[in-house]
Amino acid sequence: MKHLKDTKKSRSAEYQYLGLLKDILKNGSDKPLFFTPEVLDQYRERGEKPPFIRSVFGREMRFDLSKGFPLLTTKKVFTRGIIIELLWFLSGSSNIKFLVDNNVHIWDEWAYKRFKKAQNFKFQISNFKLTKAERNIANQDEFIQHLKELPEDSEFVRGWGDLITVYGRMWRKWPASDGREIDQLGWAIDGLKTKPYRKSYVVSAWNPDFIYAMASKGNANEVPPFCHTMFQFAVTNEKLHCGLYQRSGDTFLGVPFNIASYSMLLLMVSQVTGIEPGEFVHFLGDAHIYSNHFSQVKEQLKRDPRPFPTMKLNPKIKNIDDFAFEDFTIENYNPHPPIKAEIANIGGF
Repeated sequence: MKHLKDTKKSRSAEYQYLGLLKDILKNGSDKPLFFTPEVLDQYRERGEKPPFIRSVFGREMRFDLSKGFPLLTTKKVFTRGIIIELLWFLSGSSNIKFLVDNNVHIWDEWAYKRFKKAQNFKFQISNFKLTKAERNIANQDEFIQHLKELPEDSEFVRGWGDLITVYGRMWRKWPASDGREIDQLGWAIDGLKTKPYRKSYVVSAWNPDFIYAMASKGNANEVPPFCHTMFQFAVTNEKLHCGLYQRSGDTFLGVPFNIASYSMLLLMVSQVTGIEPGEFVHFLGDAHIYSNHFSQVKEQLKRDPRPFPTMKLNPKIKNIDDFAFEDFTIENYNPHPPIKAEIANIGGF
């Protein structure tokens, strides 16, 4: 695992990330992507070629949270979306209704893709039927607006807002063989409070029973296998560290989110366990840049990092399930302007 350290200790840890971008552009291998037939049809209709990726394998970045919160500054990062998404994960829900109601739309396409197939009668889901009006929903925007207008317990929301498998469900409600739901994160937090030096505080999202051809009947879904596969908490030198293994990293769009999200999770677990936060260590398997992001990456590489901001949590919160959006405050965040790029809709069963 190549450690992307910076030789100038006084420089921002963000240079690790910029170095990874340069590494991929210079040394990466170009590889094709897997697209479902429906997505390929969309590219054909627009007269476009689907993107490919340029990848390296096995990289590591380290962020000391005592030196600021690692929210990238060479482009503005959607901080509100990161907080809302993490709270959704922590709830254990697999339904995007909470995100939609909070105007965060980073998971919309996966629910819509599943709905669209059912709408076209290419597959059926028992107990969830479409009304005549719902069969006539014409696009993703109409689908999401319909989800937003309906109550959480409506049949449409329960049936079509549900992604079946997503990080939060595996973290907090892992389906056990005996019918239980296992709260992996809750177990890790409880253990850190009483036996902080154990080496087994691992939370896994990788569940073959929900992945591609390995999935059991009814579990197969359009959501691709979990990219951030597992994370581990460990205490050394009286500090709490978090290590994430990410099997696949969309380095331009996704990885900045992941760095901030898991650093935030580390701060939250630190507060509820009373253990001082240490480092977030990010291990990447396939780290890649999409070919339709190359120009945006080159633009970002022209920018110099600015000081990291500070993340403050409401000190009154002592339970991981009690955090709300209002309990997070970012101070002194002064990033360069955002750089937009299109998300490639890949994956599918």
